[in-house]
Amino acid sequence: MNIVLTGATGYIGQRLLPVLVNRGHRVTCAVRDAGRFNPPGSIAERVETAECDFMDAESLHQLPADVDTAFYLIHSMAGGGDYRSAEQRSAEHFADWCSRAGVRQVIYLGGIYNQEDLSEHLSSRKNVEDILSRGSYEFTALRAGIIIGSGSASYEIIRDLVEKLPVMVTPRWLNTRSQPIAVRDVIAYLATAVMEPRYFGKRLDIGGPDILTYREMLLGYAEVRGLKRRIFTVPVMTPKLSSYWLYFVTATSFRLASALVDSMKVEVVCRPEAMPEEDAIRPLDYRSAIERSLEAVETDHVISSWKDSFSSGLISRRLSDFIRVPSHGCRKDIRRMKVRDRQDTIDRLWRIGGQTGWYFADFLWSLRGLMDKMIGGVGLRRGRTHDRLLQAGDALDFWRVLYADRHEGRLLLLAEMKLPGEAWLEWRFEGDILVQTASFRPRGLWGRAYWYSVVPLHAVVFRGMLRALCR
Repeated sequence: MNIVLTGATGYIGQRLLPVLVNRGHRVTCAVRDAGRFNPPGSIAERVETAECDFMDAESLHQLPADVDTAFYLIHSMAGGGDYRSAEQRSAEHFADWCSRAGVRQVIYLGGIYNQEDLSEHLSSRKNVEDILSRGSYEFTALRAGIIIGSGSASYEIIRDLVEKLPVMVTPRWLNTRSQPIAVRDVIAYLATAVMEPRYFGKRLDIGGPDILTYREMLLGYAEVRGLKRRIFTVPVMTPKLSSYWLYFVTATSFRLASALVDSMKVEVVCRPEAMPEEDAIRPLDYRSAIERSLEAVETDHVISSWKDSFSSGLISRRLSDFIRVPSHGCRKDIRRMKVRDRQDTIDRLWRIGGQTGWYFADFLWSLRGLMDKMIGGVGLRRGRTHDRLLQAGDALDFWRVLYADRHEGRLLLLAEMKLPGEAWLEWRFEGDILVQTASFRPRGLWGRAYWYSVVPLHAVVFRGMLRALCR
C-alpha cells in the first residue's frame, strides 16, 4: 500500500513508521522540517519525505498523487495561543487534500470523549475528528486515553511524581477514572487498520484491560518499582495550582501541564460496544505496560519521546531557520583546546547533558535550569532521550539539537530557555583542536545587559567544561 504519514517526527509517528515499512508498505512522511527528520538507518532507503505545512494548503502539492491510506497524527496539546483554531485549519486542509487526491482511507488517532462536558483539548480533538470524517474517503478514528510507554508524556509524568515524591498531596482529579493503553498496542491497532474493511467508517475506542483512577496508576507504578508512596487528596487545589504543581515537580512544560490537568478532570473509559473486535491484538494490562516501559528506559531503547517535539520547548519555527549561526550583531565566547584523543572527546561530547551532566559546575547549570523554570521556561528536567545518541531535533536539557555529526565532530545546540535573545552552543574540530563557541544574539538593551552580566560566569563554566571534554 502507498501510505502518507503525518506527524512522523512525533511520539506515535516515530514508532509507527518502522512497523508500516516492515509490513511492506511504501511510506511518504509529511514533515514540516525535513532537517529534523531522521528515519532509522535500517529503513531510510525505503522512506520518502515530503516537506509541507498543513497550515499552508499550497504546500501540500509536495505530497504524492497515488495514496491508499493517509494517517493524521498531528496534535497540538502543548501548543500555545488559540490551538483549537490551528488544529481546525490544519484538519480542513488535510481533508480537502485527501478528497482531491483520491485517498482511499484516512486514519486518525484521537482521544476518548464519552462525556458531554469535555476539556478544551478533548473538545478540539473531537472537532478534528468530525472534520476529517466528512471527506470523500473511508474514515477510521481510533480513540485512546492515557498512553503508557517510555517517552510518553503521561508515563513520564507518572514516573517523575512517583520517583521524586514519597508523599503526595494531590487534587481531587486523581480520583478520575481512565483506561490506559500500552503504546505497543496503539501502534498495533493503527497498523492493523490500514485498508482493513472492518475498520472502514468506524470510530473505535482503544484501551487496555484495566480501568484505573490516576491515583491507582501512581500507586501501581510505585508497586512495580518497589517504592512505598502515600497519596492524600485535597479539595482546594485549583486547576491553575495543579498545573504549577505538575510543572515544577515533573519535566513537563507548563502549557502541557495545563492541558493535561484540564483533561484529567474528564473520565476517559472505553465504551464496550465501541471497542474493536481484534483477535490478533491482546492489549497489555497496566502493570505489564509499566514493566516494558521501565525495561526500555533501563536499556536505553526509548524509540521516541514527547520532549523531542517542538511543543515541549519554545521553538515555533523550523530548525533550518537557526542552523546558520549569525555573525552580525552576535556576542561570542570562543575557546580552543588541543585534544589527546579525538574519539574519546567525541564520545564525551555525545554523552553531555541529561544524567551525565555538563562535566563542570553542574550545580550552576542546575541553578540556571531552576531559574528558567521559575519564569516559565523548560528548565533542565527534560534531560535527553538517549544516553549516547544525538540527532537533529532532539531535546537536550534546555537546548535543542540543530546539527550532530560524529564523523565530522560537530555538535550545534540552540537554547530553548527563556532569554532576551537567541543563543547557540557549538563544538567542532579543526584538526586535533576542539573549538567551543557560545553565541548570543541579544534582543534590545536588556539582551545586551544580560550577556555582559553572565560573561564572568562564562569564563569559569565554559573554560572548565572544555577542559573536561578534552582531558
